[in-house]
Amino acid sequence: MNTFVKLIRATEVVTSATHRHLAEENLTISQFGVLEALYHLGPLCQRDVAKKILKSTGNITTVVDNLERRGLVARIRSSDDRRYVALHLTEEGTRLIAQIFPTHVQGVVHSLSALTSEEQEELGRLCRKLGLGQRE
Repeated sequence: MNTFVKLIRATEVVTSATHRHLAEENLTISQFGVLEALYHLGPLCQRDVAKKILKSTGNITTVVDNLERRGLVARIRSSDDRRYVALHLTEEGTRLIAQIFPTHVQGVVHSLSALTSEEQEELGRLCRKLGLGQRE
């Protein structure tokens, strides 16, 4: 149990440190995840975004509603298949994520610098194993 508590606390501390800058832009971690996914992968449907950022489709609807209200994303219905709606970054959304993403990367790099390269590799391996184990 002690190892579990240490793991949870470390996760919370690192998550807080690497996402602290988002409050300055009035973004939640989930909103940042949506913007980052669309920035790097291009337009996606909400279901695919939810899978990418590990959120439920119900939760992602609220997140996208709030981003759309702020003019950061747009829902665009396909002209070929009217049932398909893709999320697109707006110009403002692209500007915002391009501006804050480097700060985010710097925060992650800074947080992980507490570990050696070998420890970072091991952490990555263990995180993948832990994540994949949740699918069973």
